[in-house]
Amino acid sequence: MATAKIKTDDGPCCPICLEQFNMPRQLPCAHTFCEKCLQSHITTEAAKHKKLSYFKCPVCRNSASPAIKDRPTSEWTTLFPVNTVLKSMLPAKSKVDRLCDACYTEGTTAQAEGFCVVCKESMCGDCLKVHRKQKISKDHTILSVEELNCNPENVMKLAEEGFTCSEHHGEDIRYYCTNHSVPCCCTCFFDTHKSCSKVIDLKKDLAALLCDSSSEQIIADMKKIELHLKRFLEINEACVNSLEPQVERLTNQIREVRQKINSALDELETLVKIEGNQIYKEEVLRKQDENHQCLSLMHSVRNSHYLLETVNKYGSNLQKFLMAKTMRSQLHFYCTLVGKKYEKTNTLTVTVQFSPMIQSILSISVSDLGKVVTTTRSNTLPLTCSQRPTKDHQIEKVDVIDLKVHSGMTSLFSGVMFLPGDRVMLAEYYNKQCILLSSSYQFITSHTLTGSPSNICVLDDQEVAVSLYNRNKIQILTVLGDIIRPVRMITTKYNCNGIAAAGKGEMVVNGYYGKHKSQWSLINTRGDVKCTHQYDSPDYYWLNFNYIAVNNMKTRVYVSVCNMNSLLCFDMDGKTLFTYHPDNLRGPMGIAVDRYDNIYILGKDSNNLHQLSSDGSVQQVVNTGVPIGPRAICIHQSKDILIITNTSEKKKLHIYQLK
Repeated sequence: MATAKIKTDDGPCCPICLEQFNMPRQLPCAHTFCEKCLQSHITTEAAKHKKLSYFKCPVCRNSASPAIKDRPTSEWTTLFPVNTVLKSMLPAKSKVDRLCDACYTEGTTAQAEGFCVVCKESMCGDCLKVHRKQKISKDHTILSVEELNCNPENVMKLAEEGFTCSEHHGEDIRYYCTNHSVPCCCTCFFDTHKSCSKVIDLKKDLAALLCDSSSEQIIADMKKIELHLKRFLEINEACVNSLEPQVERLTNQIREVRQKINSALDELETLVKIEGNQIYKEEVLRKQDENHQCLSLMHSVRNSHYLLETVNKYGSNLQKFLMAKTMRSQLHFYCTLVGKKYEKTNTLTVTVQFSPMIQSILSISVSDLGKVVTTTRSNTLPLTCSQRPTKDHQIEKVDVIDLKVHSGMTSLFSGVMFLPGDRVMLAEYYNKQCILLSSSYQFITSHTLTGSPSNICVLDDQEVAVSLYNRNKIQILTVLGDIIRPVRMITTKYNCNGIAAAGKGEMVVNGYYGKHKSQWSLINTRGDVKCTHQYDSPDYYWLNFNYIAVNNMKTRVYVSVCNMNSLLCFDMDGKTLFTYHPDNLRGPMGIAVDRYDNIYILGKDSNNLHQLSSDGSVQQVVNTGVPIGPRAICIHQSKDILIITNTSEKKKLHIYQLK
């Protein structure tokens, strides 16, 4: 059995059904879907929630809500605009006839015959007659449906004055806020962005801005991503197709050996056929699922650059600028997703591992002969996009939480971490406790540990791991509702300071090893050590922990070396990739990684926060608004909220928003 060849060259397609668009509807994030596909997605989301006020885009997961929120969810799809640009690019045989907007609002359906460029509404023949008789609309420009379906240039003329605001229905875009990287109408400007320092009047400054917002590189990068995803699909397809002959080759190999070992090898051949075919079937299903997700993203990328190419060719300068800004945001998302999920694909190889017992023919059973073994080889696909997944944030302080815990006692929060459900857990050093806070940072409960916790990490939806300072132990806890319970204790061969989740039931821990050496290890949640790597570190002194973090793909390990004023980056094999050692970083402590793989490291003695890209280059150094002696840090991956603890105000949490 071989997988069907995947078609990837069919023009604009819906990322959900992977077919040509049928009435394409566009969300505020600019991703487009078939009307029925989008409505099915909304209906599924509505079934999960009693009261749905918004839903997530199936591609980028950005929130989307209809302009009229009190309408039932069954009508939400019709409240999103038709992507007339993509619709005009479809082959003639796949065009979907327009419906009259006026008749539709009255609960009836009629085929549209024309489109009013001024009113931006489709109309049937009867409505067109009335429209032309009205004094206020008799001079409006009317385009036929055939002209719209066949000519992208006509489609772009429908909004000659610019795109309309996604927040305020029908209002044209007039400004662009550079502070928040969003276009806005006059209402947006006065309600939200009036106090922003960098708001551009698009009617006055558009020509100059257009020169700095070229679409060519964005289109080129999106095409590279599409080729990258296509290569991913090709390797997966080749992997699946190669497994069947491998299984057959194993069968022939067994038949040759059977000439010397008869009855036992008959059983082994059967086993190989069963297990090999089972492995093949499982891999086919796995690769087909991967291919469908990859193909969905590839179509979405293609739709984006098709849309940008069309706007760039036929649109006004304002449309080109706004669409380029929108697509640059999409490009960040595509690069991030490709970097996380599609940077490599695995090729499965099936072999038979024969036992030395095959030399003997006495008392041989199937288990004595051997077993089927699979090995996975990673195929790294180089992505040469000009913009790697990275984003420099504006870091804005929003609150300081004064926790009312341990009244009259000294506290030190040496670790902090977001839990599922937006709750927060703190590692409290002096009082040897883990403290659970609500999503609004209110005290819920605490659990007393057998030693002082140095750091904490989240393993899954229920389990957390806490490293115990100077005890050579890691405590595994479960958090069920408002109850914290100990599960098991892991003993290590050296004192553990930093700890971070490494995915798939694994974590990395680090600490001082002795003789001017520290080390970090990859261990599973049962305490089995997968690998250990040492690095130089001066003599350890009291409470100067070396923190540790892992990137989103679990391929890089970051370690702060407090006594050397350095941040070290390793791959999972222990190879040093880069060292960050600037003069303005002193006493580095807590480390966190955001969803764009940016690295954040606190300078305890330099009282600052350093933001680095994934390759170690500096994006910014925040010196103001950082608490004195910052110590531990964590980042909410979906809400871009950052929490910092410090040594000078030991009972306070400093809350920041990444913008």
